[in-house]
Amino acid sequence: MPSSPGPHVTNASHPFLPLLGPLRYACQRDFAQLATVKQLRAVVEAAASAGERAGVPAKWVAALRAELPQVDLPSQEARKASLVRLLQVLREVGVPVPAGLPVPLPPSPSSAPEKAAGGSPRGPIRRKPSDGDHRSEARLLSIAPREGPLSRPLSELKGRMNPRLLAALEKKGVRRVGDVLFLLPRTYEDRRQLKKIRDLVPGERGVTVAVVRSAGETLARGRRRMFRAVLGDETGSIAATYFQAGPWLKGRFPVGKRLIVSGELRATPTGREMAHPEVEPLEDDEVSSLHFGRVVPIYPGFERHEQRSYRQLAARVVEGYAHLLEEPLPEDLRRRHGLLGLPEAIRRIHFPSDADALEDLEQHASDAHQRLAYDELFFLQLGMQLRRVGVKTEPGIAFEVSPARLARARAVLPFQLTRAQDRVVAQVAADMGRPDPMHRLIQGDVGSGKTAVAFAAAMLAMQDGYQVALMAPTEILAEQHLKNAERILGSHGITAGLISASGTAKEKRERRAAVASGKTRLAIGTHALIEGDTEFEALGLVIIDEQHRFGVIQRHALMSKGLRPDVLVMTATPIPRTLAMTLYGDLEVSVIDELPPGRTPIQTRVFSERQRARVYELIVAELRSGHQAYVVYPLVEESEKVDLADATRGVEQVSRAFPDHRVGLLHGRMTAAEKDAVMAEFRDGKIHVLVCTTVVEVGVDVPNASVMVIEHAERFGLSQLHQLRGRVGRGAAKSHCLLVSAQGRSEEAVERLSVMEKSSDGFVIAEKDLELRGPGEFLGTRQSGMPELAVANLARDVALLDLAQGEARAVVIADPKLELPAHRGLRKALEDRWEGRLALARVG
Repeated sequence: MPSSPGPHVTNASHPFLPLLGPLRYACQRDFAQLATVKQLRAVVEAAASAGERAGVPAKWVAALRAELPQVDLPSQEARKASLVRLLQVLREVGVPVPAGLPVPLPPSPSSAPEKAAGGSPRGPIRRKPSDGDHRSEARLLSIAPREGPLSRPLSELKGRMNPRLLAALEKKGVRRVGDVLFLLPRTYEDRRQLKKIRDLVPGERGVTVAVVRSAGETLARGRRRMFRAVLGDETGSIAATYFQAGPWLKGRFPVGKRLIVSGELRATPTGREMAHPEVEPLEDDEVSSLHFGRVVPIYPGFERHEQRSYRQLAARVVEGYAHLLEEPLPEDLRRRHGLLGLPEAIRRIHFPSDADALEDLEQHASDAHQRLAYDELFFLQLGMQLRRVGVKTEPGIAFEVSPARLARARAVLPFQLTRAQDRVVAQVAADMGRPDPMHRLIQGDVGSGKTAVAFAAAMLAMQDGYQVALMAPTEILAEQHLKNAERILGSHGITAGLISASGTAKEKRERRAAVASGKTRLAIGTHALIEGDTEFEALGLVIIDEQHRFGVIQRHALMSKGLRPDVLVMTATPIPRTLAMTLYGDLEVSVIDELPPGRTPIQTRVFSERQRARVYELIVAELRSGHQAYVVYPLVEESEKVDLADATRGVEQVSRAFPDHRVGLLHGRMTAAEKDAVMAEFRDGKIHVLVCTTVVEVGVDVPNASVMVIEHAERFGLSQLHQLRGRVGRGAAKSHCLLVSAQGRSEEAVERLSVMEKSSDGFVIAEKDLELRGPGEFLGTRQSGMPELAVANLARDVALLDLAQGEARAVVIADPKLELPAHRGLRKALEDRWEGRLALARVG
């Protein structure tokens, strides 16, 4: 059970909580970003001091401070071990550490048959987790074959298979010969350099040759038996420890035997030791083998002591089966781009040649990795291009888009369109006038006027007698769209209605009946729009706002409400080009790259907690000028309870700071009616300062608001900060975005906030956000409906993605059904990779 954090501390507000963000960033994806994380010592010290002040038990404060010498060491291995121990402290005190981050192994027992010599211990350093502990989960590449000789069960392999290994592989989903080929190493270890024992460094991995001096079983704490051997050379000695015992271990360590030993050295109170090292007999000074004298693969999902046996299995399978792999890419394509053949790439990715640089291997940038990354991106793009072709061949609705109709649609809008809006309206109208279904994405920065374009498209559809569905990700945004629709379209005889989860059962039935009868021409809602009991009389156009927040299946469900309706998807979150190519490769893309007139630039500044007085001075100056302000608190760990607690404490603090002004509160746990009432008062100027959570990220438009204060800004992603900043600057007054961040923020957080200060371009910010956080973090949720990428990296492989998209497009233009003999391999491989998901071909 987690320890109590202290008499006045809740887990939601725990003083150690600010550590979670930097640690999660540094440790995720198997420490992929660790090299970019600097100056963690200040963050840890700040958390320890905050814990001390808040009454956190002294042992936990001491545990943090014990890591201060370790967290910024040059040795990456030592840093990893320290960060894992810090994560464990957070778990112990009840901070909600996400699943999937590394956990440590049990500490080494203190009892031992013989003290190892070779250097004075530095004190107890708990073991860095084995590869099995900070391992990324075992995940098969999406191209593992599902039929043919490679689908043969592992249990049928010739020769004896270790039953324990078979059982472990079964749990990981590795059941067939081909699965072994496509479970790729997550990293590599250079075992070409043998060190003397005195040259081994605690906290780092090393390989040495040593003689067994003693070996035997001993009792650990809790009366558990363990095995310990003392190994030495002419420069010193170390211990090899195993947290289990058995005669097989005694047989591996005969006294006097010379062994090659590989593992991570650690300093303990009883001397220096390696826990669960890999060992191999040294025969006739021959050091070259599968496990030593070379760069060896380290696989995901396996404990350190399991690596050796799995590596042996991988070698058997690679040697005996890699040549049976069918090459899916046409030979001329591979020749054009200098790509390895698939069998050769698989061989070299498991067991690299001397020509493969260790740095390239570790960064997954070797020739073998590039071949597999290209394979993933090419088949992803091929599927996207076929989706696009599939959409275009289906019968849809050819709306009338004559100049007169288009003029009437534009005339509905109570303002002049910008040139960019006008261009996009023309593109949308051209799509709607064709008989094949429209699939178009509109990208635009915050405040660029996408909604106006959507309403113009809606008017074109409704003039032709069809209904329109507008789907928004949140109820507050759906309500905002409804208000705008009633204001802009109501005077033209258009009836708009809200379909949402709120309201009485009778109200919801009546709203749905109005949609089914055709009385409601524009149905606006959230997920309630896709529920089975919502029917349309004649759905002709689907508009999906905030596209990346919906999964493919949800979009498909909404589109199935009509007979091949046109689809217009919008995102207020600028999406980097590589991500747009991947997520929306089957959509035509329009970009609104111009802001409406009257928008003033927003000045963005970063403040520390100690500079709060200056922040309040700026707010007071704006309030005295008759303007209004937002103060936003973060949504921590996606928990509405935390969201409410933070905002509630915030409103008390802000109310004390501005006693002469009315302060309001808006958060996600309020009912729709309560949120509406608060927003109405804020729009009317009755509330001067609105303390809120990220519910204001989209859909709130108050031109008189000129200040956006974002508390704990270091906890937000760049794109979300940009979205929040876009809530101000909507009137003629100069506006300010004030980012308040905690002391001791990480270097990555400093870089993020610096980007916000320097740039107001949402697309520049989105590219940087993708670079810093990776595609999964950038999107917030895992996208469904497409193959996952196991090797390719969208932030890194931009050039490769361009090549893949160009080749995929050329293939589909030349052979839309992949019927040519040269493309038969492509068709089979495509079906394997997409696993039937191309059936969702007409989903945006």
